[in-house]
Amino acid sequence: MSSSLTFHCIHDVLSHQARERPQAVALFEEGGGVLTYGGLWQRTQAAAAWLRAQGVREGDRVMVVGENCSDMVVALFACSVLHAWPVSVNARLSPRELGAIRAHATPALVLYTTQVSTAAAAHADADEATAADPAVWSEGCRVSWAAAGVDAGERTGIDTSVPADRVACVIYTSGTTGAPKGVMVPHEGLIHFGRISSASRRLTPDDIGYAALPFSHIFGIATVLMASVYAGASLVVRSRFDAADVFAALEHPGISILQGVPTMFSRLMAVAPQNKVKAPALRYLYTGGAALDPTLKARVQDYFGLPMHHGYGITEYAGSMCITDIDAPRDDASAGHPVEGVTVHIGPLDEPSRAGGVTGDIFIHGPGVMLGYYRNPELTASTLHPGGWLDTGDVGYIDDSGALFIAGRTKDLIIRSGFNVYPLEVESVINAFAGVRASAVIGVEEADRNEEVVAFVEPLPGAHVDFGVLRDFLRDRLAPYKRPARLIAIDTLPTTVSGKILKQPLRERVPARAPA
Repeated sequence: MSSSLTFHCIHDVLSHQARERPQAVALFEEGGGVLTYGGLWQRTQAAAAWLRAQGVREGDRVMVVGENCSDMVVALFACSVLHAWPVSVNARLSPRELGAIRAHATPALVLYTTQVSTAAAAHADADEATAADPAVWSEGCRVSWAAAGVDAGERTGIDTSVPADRVACVIYTSGTTGAPKGVMVPHEGLIHFGRISSASRRLTPDDIGYAALPFSHIFGIATVLMASVYAGASLVVRSRFDAADVFAALEHPGISILQGVPTMFSRLMAVAPQNKVKAPALRYLYTGGAALDPTLKARVQDYFGLPMHHGYGITEYAGSMCITDIDAPRDDASAGHPVEGVTVHIGPLDEPSRAGGVTGDIFIHGPGVMLGYYRNPELTASTLHPGGWLDTGDVGYIDDSGALFIAGRTKDLIIRSGFNVYPLEVESVINAFAGVRASAVIGVEEADRNEEVVAFVEPLPGAHVDFGVLRDFLRDRLAPYKRPARLIAIDTLPTTVSGKILKQPLRERVPARAPA
């Protein structure tokens, strides 16, 4: 798509593609259905009219409880038409988690994608306000939503801290503690990154991507959905990630772009057929949403015979802030260089940005910076700094080539005997050991307030990891203060619905030390 085109809201991008290529395939739906760009835009307009008839107005929140399907895409764009704010949440969240988000977002309407998600249907059944029949947009245009009206007494007005027509969606972060945090994502940022991301991969209408990353997550919305729509490309939409289905879709309809979080690629490699995979159109591999482990990268590249590209993004930014160059694949785990419009600052904002590999807090400036946390001005003020700088909560460094490397989360930093231990470094070494699928390193406070390094280790299917041999392996590769004091076997590491490893549940599982 020409970079000279300007769009105000994300639905403008879809309407443009519907005019330019109405018969082109937008979505390959689960179950074998196909939805064209013209059909997707027609459904979006009908859904917007239906939402308006239900009383949804500019600035209202519309909560969508579901798993990936065309209806979730329609809901996102239909809300854009009305300048309403979609709050898409994964149906696999617990009733408690959904309830907390609903109480905070105070939506005007709650929609459930019942026909494609048994989890959504279960939530809908538990909602006393849910309508008995699916919503009907217009004659001949029926959607698999169950709709729940919200009592006027439960609703709050719009957040007037930002204009309603600037917010494309509200994404609730997947933190395991504290109150829900709703990130207000700007239309401008999603449109900007749609252009940047499609250009970085040289997407064309002939490309087919794979969309199992949840459309309730910024990776799924920005990198997968918006970039594809911006280029007029097609998406194979799946409600859940299934490795066997990925290999089947690589052959037919012929995925050309395969992207996902590192745990998705790890699970692919765990069941990958020994024979050469049939992927006649595959040309680009990309991972983001979490730090990239060098061992996993090598495994994926060796298997597919393609470089694995990487990027760096967080929920509070609409898309990736850094991406590796398609023409210059890297042999390390760098997140690449800042994309157009993005500036990275390492270290305190009142000092020059650190260079030459010196680690510090990462601050970001660019068009995708969130508009704030919904109904949380205090947290917004502590995260957004004067001049539009976003505190990412991550630590990292810039090397001499200008590429960014992520050291880890600020909150995950372990202080051991006065030394800084970055879990990512330790995890990368553990993951290089034969038989290890993944690991997670945490700090556990001891009686003297020092922190003990503890590692949870998940083996590959059918593999046995000898912890004695692993300790010898680590002894040769890590300084004494970085070596885990305890190695704990775990069948499966806990993850969010988007595939990120959750560390708080692991902290709760660390056995107490026996009294000395």
